[in-house]
Amino acid sequence: MGVPFIDLAAQQAEIAIEVEPAVLDILRRGAFVGGPAVAAFEQEYAAFLGVAHCVGVGNGTDAVELALRAAGVTPGGEVIMPANTFIATAEAASRIGAIPVPVDVDPDFLLIDPDAVAAAITPRTQAIVPVHLFGQVAPVERLEPIAAAHGLPIVEDAAQSQGAERLGRKAGALGRVSATSFYPGKNLGASGDGGAVLTDDDTLARTLRLMGNHGSIVKYSHEIVGMNSRLDAVHAVTLSAKLRRLPEWNERRREAAARYAVLLSGVPGVRVPQSMPGNCDIWHLYVIRVATGRDRLLAELTAAGIGAGLHYPDPWHLTPAYAHLGYQRGSCPVAEQAATEMLSLPMFPHLSADQQREVADAIRSAAEGW
Repeated sequence: MGVPFIDLAAQQAEIAIEVEPAVLDILRRGAFVGGPAVAAFEQEYAAFLGVAHCVGVGNGTDAVELALRAAGVTPGGEVIMPANTFIATAEAASRIGAIPVPVDVDPDFLLIDPDAVAAAITPRTQAIVPVHLFGQVAPVERLEPIAAAHGLPIVEDAAQSQGAERLGRKAGALGRVSATSFYPGKNLGASGDGGAVLTDDDTLARTLRLMGNHGSIVKYSHEIVGMNSRLDAVHAVTLSAKLRRLPEWNERRREAAARYAVLLSGVPGVRVPQSMPGNCDIWHLYVIRVATGRDRLLAELTAAGIGAGLHYPDPWHLTPAYAHLGYQRGSCPVAEQAATEMLSLPMFPHLSADQQREVADAIRSAAEGW
C-alpha cells in the first residue's frame, strides 16, 4: 500500500548497467568537471531539441540567470514572467539586479497570458520569460509578435518541459535562448543538480560559455567577469543514458495522464488538467484542481501513504521574499485562485496502473465526505 510521489530508484535501476561503468571510469581518471562526457551530452541534447548549442551549467536557476544575462538583461531592467511558476524564475532576474514582473495566467491551462504580457510592457522591460510549466508549453507563437513589436527577447524557462512540443516545435527551441534544469526529479534528471542553456546563436553560445566558466574559454585568460556554473561529468553520463530513454518515458507519462483522466472522471469537486490545443505535453507534474477542501484532501492522501504535493502553495509575488515589490492579493487573480486549488498527484514513468487506481480510490473515498 502507498504510492510515492516520484520513484527515482526505478529510473536509476533501468540505467545502472550503462551508467555505473562510466562513472567508475570518471572516478579513476579524475575527470570530474567538463570533459568528453559533458561535451557528448551537450551535443546529444542540442540534437534532441534541434538547436545549435547546448551549454551545460550547474543548475536550473543558474541557467535562467545566464540566459537572461546573455539576452541583455541588466540591473534595473524589468523581466516579465508568469505569477504561476517556481520562485527560481524570479530569483534568476533578481540575482542580476533586474526586477521580476508577474503577470497572470489563462484560467484553463494556467500558462502565461499573452494579453497580460502586452499590458505589462514598459520602457524598462528587457525580456519576456514564458514558463513551460508542469510539462506543458506556453503559447510562444502569441508572444512572438508582442516581443518583436517592442524589440524584446523571448527567454524560455523550459525546466519542466524536456521533450514537450508546441505546434510541432520542441520547448527550449522556441525563443532566442532557453534555460532548463536537470534536477533529479525532472523528466530528464541528473544524479544531482545540473542545468543547461540552449540557443541557435553562435555568439550567444560563446558568451554563455564565458559567463559560466569565470569569463574564460582558454584557462587563465579571462575576457569578462563571469561565474562558476558548470555541468559535472558524472551528471552528464547519467543524463546521456536517460536521454536515450526520454521519449519512451515521456510516452509512459502521457499514458498515465490519460489513465488518471478516466479514473478521476466524475469525482465531485475535482478538475483534471487539460492540454492546450497544439501541445504535446510530457506531464512533468499531474496537477488537479480541487474546488474546496484541497488541503484536507492532501492530508488524507498523505495519511494513506500517497505522495502528493502543492506546486505552488503561494504565487511567488506574494511570498515574503518579494514583499518589497509591493504586490497585493488581487494582482494576478487567476494564478492566486489556482494556488488555493492545485494538487499534484504521483507522476513518473514507472507509475503502474494499480498504483494510479489506488490514488484515484483514495481521492474518491475522500470526496464522499465532502
